[in-house]
Amino acid sequence: MPPAGPMLTGCRVLDITQFVAGPTATRILAELGADVIKLELAPHGDRSRAQGVKPRGHKGSSQSTYFFQHNHSKRSLAMQWKHPRTTEIVKALAARCDVLVENFAPGVMARAGLGWEVLSALNPRLVMCSISVAGHSGPLAGQPGYDYIAAAYAGVTDQIGDPAGAPAQLTIAVGDVSTGVAAAMAIGFALLHRERTGEGQLIDAAILDTYFHMHEVNVPRVSLRGDGFVPRRTGSQHPDGGPTGLFRCGDGSYLNITALPHQWGQLAAALGRPELVDDPRFRDARARRDNNAAIVELIEGWLARFPDRDSAIRELERHRVPCAPVLTLNEAMRHPHLRERGTVRRVSDPLLGAFDIPGMPARFSRWPQRSDVRAARLGEHNEEVLGELLGLPEAEIAALYAEGVLVRDPALPERRQA
Repeated sequence: MPPAGPMLTGCRVLDITQFVAGPTATRILAELGADVIKLELAPHGDRSRAQGVKPRGHKGSSQSTYFFQHNHSKRSLAMQWKHPRTTEIVKALAARCDVLVENFAPGVMARAGLGWEVLSALNPRLVMCSISVAGHSGPLAGQPGYDYIAAAYAGVTDQIGDPAGAPAQLTIAVGDVSTGVAAAMAIGFALLHRERTGEGQLIDAAILDTYFHMHEVNVPRVSLRGDGFVPRRTGSQHPDGGPTGLFRCGDGSYLNITALPHQWGQLAAALGRPELVDDPRFRDARARRDNNAAIVELIEGWLARFPDRDSAIRELERHRVPCAPVLTLNEAMRHPHLRERGTVRRVSDPLLGAFDIPGMPARFSRWPQRSDVRAARLGEHNEEVLGELLGLPEAEIAALYAEGVLVRDPALPERRQA
């Protein structure tokens, strides 16, 4: 568990989430000092335990790199969900927690007798965050699905891909992770509100809302122009020109150049073509957008003269033109900047060995990022949580095991019998 200190130390969180969005929110809270109790559903726990890299030589182990990344720094309580005793235990835990986070489809918690009205009556100071694809109100409320479903509804998927082809699937969890970060932020603000007023509250966090919030400039355009303006896919180039986009180098690699309107002169100087500033094709941002194909041809012709990408980057940087190599993930993970900042963070697990995971997306001067984090095995903290928080005697805990209410990783050391 995180060391004693400021931030969220002393805050207790009940985490009833799976996969990425919910676990990201609660993992951030855990990293900032909260005691996060992850309620995993029997028999296999968080479904992410079956994904990622599994340990060799430990058949049946519940550990995986996927689970570790999104759930380290939490305690694991593993229970059979559809059991009356589980409902009683969740209510008792919610009464003793500051925060509860869940990411079932809307209505599941209420049908289980664990809706907001029930839990807030037990604990008026509770901050409850419900994470879902489309939220708990509106025609799509109750829509099942995941990150990619929300991206499709938000008009994001349609913007990705080759302009002459089909839309492309963005295969990283942008919406899930961003919703988790937004939920963690909202929980922090709700806790601040509680400190000032004594009131808990319900937070409704939707992946669809997060994705729609990412639209940079086109929502007002569509609103004002209607169907007279429909954003189109532009592939490797930004639709507003710039020039902003991806450009092929002479060695076959790619380079990103992001030159804003006021930096066109700097780029022209880097290209050795200062006269381009007065060229009527490129005289302003609109003209450059309309003639972006000619700009791409100019830039890629210039890049072809360099022996490699790095040589071109040095020349662009000499003129302070914002640019970056398009790195593979493998290259990014080796980059000294990401290593030094802990953006790529080295961790270790007794079964999985040493490996890398992403670091925190923000740095705090009073709360250093830790690398000595660990991820719990399935049900590893059953006795600890139920004994410490609810005062259940060992005999009662043993009975819960016998009834199949509690489960645990069979690879854990044998539990002490009453």
